[in-house]
Amino acid sequence: MRPTVAILIDGGFFLKRYYDLYNGAETHNAQTIARNICRAAMKHVPANYDLYRIFYYDCSPLGKRVHNPVTGKCIDLARSDLYKLRLELFEKLKKKRKVALRLGRIKDTGSWQIYPSKVKALLKGEITVNDIKEGDVFYEMRQKGIDMKIGVDIASLSLKKQVNQIVLISGDEDFVPASKLARREGIDFILDPLWNHIDANLFEHIDGLNSTSPRPAGKQARN
Repeated sequence: MRPTVAILIDGGFFLKRYYDLYNGAETHNAQTIARNICRAAMKHVPANYDLYRIFYYDCSPLGKRVHNPVTGKCIDLARSDLYKLRLELFEKLKKKRKVALRLGRIKDTGSWQIYPSKVKALLKGEITVNDIKEGDVFYEMRQKGIDMKIGVDIASLSLKKQVNQIVLISGDEDFVPASKLARREGIDFILDPLWNHIDANLFEHIDGLNSTSPRPAGKQARN
């Protein structure tokens, strides 16, 4: 029997990096993004391995009306392009062979935050509160349940000996306990941080580092 590999993708992380990795990505639709997600995953499958499954983890987008604290303008999140793109992407991925969609939820904090660059300028006295504009703030939302789902799947795949290799596309050091468990069970654990720098603590607990997406300018290949 040929060895098998499972690909686990932190969707939120992947999409944050997507526009830096793929030329013309700002014009990409859900179908193109779904295709590139699967292509990036399949590049991790060695020639002598079979794909067990691609697991894609993300949260359903928040659809509600909020008011910008600077202008008082009402914003319907359910009408935003990002909201529509996310839902359409999920539908495209559901139809892909060997892809399993794992959805968490968004925690609605009910609060607005100022972008860090503007906070820094405020603290330096370069601008005042009166200089803050509509686009300088964002509605805070946090993913819930994603890390847990990824960790549980890594543990389950490892303990049940369902695969020989796990590839995790992420850059979060919160997965160190799960990667340690997988390696103790004899699983070859590979990390793809999409060319991002990773914490030394995470690098210590993986068997290899390999990014398969298009390489941004100035980045060198690492294995």
